Amino acid sequence: MDAAEASELQARLAAAVHALNHDASPSARLAANQWLLALQRSPQAWAVATSLLAAPDPPPPADLLFFAAQMLRRKIQSPGSAFPALGLAPQLLDALLLAARRFCAAPAPRQLLTQICLALAALALRAEGGVDGLFARMPHLPPPAVLELLTVLPEEAAQDQGGDTGVDAAARCRFTRELLAHAPAVLEFLHGQSEKAPTDDDGVPLHERNRRILRCLLSWVRVGCFLETPAAALATHPLLTFAFNSLQVSFSFEVAIEVMIELVSQHQEIPEAFLSKTPYIREVLLLPALANRSEKIIAGLACLMCEVGQAAPALVAEGGGQALALTDGLLRCVAFTSEDWEIAESTLQFWCSLAHFILGIDVKTAKRNVVRELFVPVFSSLLDALLFRAQMDTDSDGAPCIPEGLTQFRMNLEELLIDICLLLGAPAYINKLFSGGWDFSSQTIPWKEVEVRMYALSMVADTILQDESSFDFSIIMHFVNILSSRTPVELNGSLFLVYKSFGDVIGSYSKWLSSSQSNIKPLLLFCASGISKSISSNACSLALRKLCEDAPSFIHEPQNLEILFWISEGMNKGNLQLEDEEEIISAITHALSSVSEKELKKSSLARLLCSSYSAVEKIIDIDRDQSLRQNPAAYTQSLDLAVRGLYRMSALFHHLATSVTSGLVDDDIIIVLLGILWPLLEKLFRSSHMENVNLSAAVCRSLSSAMHSCGHHFHILLPKVMECLSANFLLFQRHDCFLRTAANVIEEFGHKEEYGALCVRTFETLSSASSISALNSSYTCDQEPDLVEAYTYFTSMFIRCCQKEAIVASSSLLELSFQKAAICSTAMHRGAALAAMSYMSYGFGVKTHVSKMLAHKGFLESVLAAVLESPECIPNGSPGVALIQILARCGEGLLSNVLYALLGVSALSRGRLGVAA
Repeated sequence: MDAAEASELQARLAAAVHALNHDASPSARLAANQWLLALQRSPQAWAVATSLLAAPDPPPPADLLFFAAQMLRRKIQSPGSAFPALGLAPQLLDALLLAARRFCAAPAPRQLLTQICLALAALALRAEGGVDGLFARMPHLPPPAVLELLTVLPEEAAQDQGGDTGVDAAARCRFTRELLAHAPAVLEFLHGQSEKAPTDDDGVPLHERNRRILRCLLSWVRVGCFLETPAAALATHPLLTFAFNSLQVSFSFEVAIEVMIELVSQHQEIPEAFLSKTPYIREVLLLPALANRSEKIIAGLACLMCEVGQAAPALVAEGGGQALALTDGLLRCVAFTSEDWEIAESTLQFWCSLAHFILGIDVKTAKRNVVRELFVPVFSSLLDALLFRAQMDTDSDGAPCIPEGLTQFRMNLEELLIDICLLLGAPAYINKLFSGGWDFSSQTIPWKEVEVRMYALSMVADTILQDESSFDFSIIMHFVNILSSRTPVELNGSLFLVYKSFGDVIGSYSKWLSSSQSNIKPLLLFCASGISKSISSNACSLALRKLCEDAPSFIHEPQNLEILFWISEGMNKGNLQLEDEEEIISAITHALSSVSEKELKKSSLARLLCSSYSAVEKIIDIDRDQSLRQNPAAYTQSLDLAVRGLYRMSALFHHLATSVTSGLVDDDIIIVLLGILWPLLEKLFRSSHMENVNLSAAVCRSLSSAMHSCGHHFHILLPKVMECLSANFLLFQRHDCFLRTAANVIEEFGHKEEYGALCVRTFETLSSASSISALNSSYTCDQEPDLVEAYTYFTSMFIRCCQKEAIVASSSLLELSFQKAAICSTAMHRGAALAAMSYMSYGFGVKTHVSKMLAHKGFLESVLAAVLESPECIPNGSPGVALIQILARCGEGLLSNVLYALLGVSALSRGRLGVAA
């Protein structure tokens, strides 16, 4: 490239860099970026970049120089770089060193020197003898350039996370060894720089020079520059003193903290040396920072003290003055109030490690007790500080709230609170929580303080329950009585946060709290109040379940049963999560199922079922009066309430299944409940509302739960049930719930001979649906994955559960289903493909990695079972003959589609696969 070409290329480069950084047009910036990338990949990049860095004064613009240095660095780092083969290493080294000398001071930007030094470091890593050659030339560089180069050199020892894959681990290890060979000289240079007088004229202000020294020291500490230094010499090394003194300068504080934390983590001798300095750190640095609310200083000192304590728990556990200064300092950090909880949270691991060490001291019990007694006041104060920081916050309007940061802080507190409970002992821990001295007659109970103490009590429930001591929880009942007597107007947001924590406590300690009959009514009233708001509904619904499980005999008192009915009837408002509603119904069902008096049990369960009846009945009434549909908002709300009512009915029958098995609920009660439920479901099945997918799913869920609970009592309804399911699927073919529910019916009753014809008719009706007929390409299967899964589930249940006569009678339908499953196995949708594979392949010796994970008895497994049962002669008219004939006719298509599925043919080509495949 001659001088004219080089000049033209530099001009184009300058224009492209200017456009990339300053042009307002996105298309111009994109074009400039593409041109620059192409130049960077070209052989001319070496020459144009080095010529720019060596251009005579006045130098080119700073952004152009920066790009030239960056381009050289990337060219050097790129895998398969050509500079060694071209013999460019010496020329590059000279050019970069000259540029570093030239641009190490103002007015050149600092970023330009950093980029030049990064290129030099990349070159040293890759060139033969690069490290030694670079150190030999360093004395000719000004101190600022040397300092920057020494800072970035160790960073090359670590694997570059930015995509630098041109150097293997062995080369980096060699590079690290070569660097560490020069570590003594580097440390000597840094020491000399740290002692330079402020008036030394190197163009760098003193505070900035000291910060750069610390950054360089941090890089070398990370690479292990002190690993060969004797312990005694390391503890008194002047650079450590320099770093420690830099803590008093705000400009260099953060990097000084990083240096010392890195030293503590790498060297076992350092924590003891730093521990001796903790009284000074506490008095001179921490206390003024706390007074001035300097969060950056507090956070840094907290991290350093935690690192020291975690590195030397045995020294801290000795409890000397230095250790107590450390724990006192960290206690103050925990109690420090700020907008977030990061400072307090940063100390948690230290406190946990110290508690674990004390609890796990492997010495005589007497010495362990001495250490525990020494630290009981510390952890008692820690509990106070944690309770203070974990209190509810206030939002912008001054209302109490628990923001996300506090929620996370509370989640991380659990392990530490358990450790504190173990150290203090359960009685002392509880006494600490209940020592608020609250005036129950006062209208100004400090609810924020009460709430956080209940939270701390619920977090250690397992530990306290395992303790053999007896506890007086009357104070909890005092608060429960106060809260349960509040009117709806008084239940504001802050109180519902209190309800949540009390709900957690009641759920955790329900066995103790419900041991007294006098406690049951206020506890139930408390749960009823707490359930009414979303903030506390989950905790209070779980508490209600625990109460119903732990105190069934007390729950059966008439007044308590009325409260349960009041709770169930209140759910018709629809302001709870579905999961909470189901939890509540399950709890009440559990309580009512254990009522000893049969008639009371029957009437109570019927009343509970009917509590959800009205919401569902309202939807049916809309069919009679079409004017009610004219208000879309009201109609949507009615649908939602009906869905919720059906889910509650489902939860009732689902829980009854256990009670029926255990003998708590007899046949008479089941018949009564089924007589209430089925007429309602039948009306819904025949209504136009079933077009709503949520309502149809809820109806099917209720039907399935009732079927599993009622057992043989359900058989008289089977013809109507199958008719309703089939008819609704033909009307609403995207609602796969009808297919799944029909499969559940077959699983429950298909083995009985008298229902064979019913199962076959249902199979025929469902298979006649246009949506099923349309499953003749993998593209369609990808569009309707839920339908594919439901259809293959139904056919699997049919083969698995039906009598042989039904299977033989349905051979043509099974053949069609097998063909469709073969096609669906090629679908891109994982669920659809797995469902089809499950139906086809499990158990015929064709066990792919997919089919091994599946547990359904499929088509091929049934064929194999028939062959193994009568290997010499399979009787005509048997299911085995029918299935084998189907397999013989479809085998070619099966193999073809399975191969497509395994090879992963593109969706476009797979979309052409039809039934004929």
